[in-house]
Amino acid sequence: MATFFGEVVVAPSRAGLDEEEEAREETPEDREIRREIEKKRYEAQAGHQGEVDVLWSWRSGGCAEEPLVCSRFIVAIGRNAAAFLSSFILDSVCWEVVGVVKLWNEWCRTSSTTNVLPTDSFCLFYRLISDPTVLLCQCSCYVAEDQQFQWLEKVFGSMQKKGLQVTILSTCPVADYKTQESTLTLVSPFLRALKTKEFQEQVCCPLLEQPNIVRDLPAA
Repeated sequence: MATFFGEVVVAPSRAGLDEEEEAREETPEDREIRREIEKKRYEAQAGHQGEVDVLWSWRSGGCAEEPLVCSRFIVAIGRNAAAFLSSFILDSVCWEVVGVVKLWNEWCRTSSTTNVLPTDSFCLFYRLISDPTVLLCQCSCYVAEDQQFQWLEKVFGSMQKKGLQVTILSTCPVADYKTQESTLTLVSPFLRALKTKEFQEQVCCPLLEQPNIVRDLPAA
């Protein structure tokens, strides 16, 4: 349970449910739709393992199981957040591309190449040249609900967790923001934050007010 509103807490995930338990909660129509989606994804990925693949350039040589030492990991999710990184942070020669996420779903299809830098990738990882422990991720593609756990598992499974600080940047329409004020009087864009109890530094903006919530991959 959260000790205050605005704290990020770990909630039970349906990703760990076995197929038998999940099937008992599905209607026949739900199962049929799920089968069709899985069939299309399987056909599109012919010859490839898994729906989400993470490729790192540093793993092309050396130990494939060696975790990446990372002190700060900043993830921009969505086109607006990714554009913010491009305009204000990545517009310099201080960064190098070190990885990519490849996936296929109804709204995002990357190529079948095994190159670490596919030209049509929508999810790239950058490393700060002066401090290789600082990592950025631009994720402007749609990650389906049933792919989010796999995305997290594979991305964070490659990193050393000790001493890792993760910052997520995302956006949502002002119309979705719940407030007693009129949204017409709000000065946009504006910032709100969520944080875990482990984060002891000063937050750069007010915390997100009730009853607003974060959804999809940022929430995961």
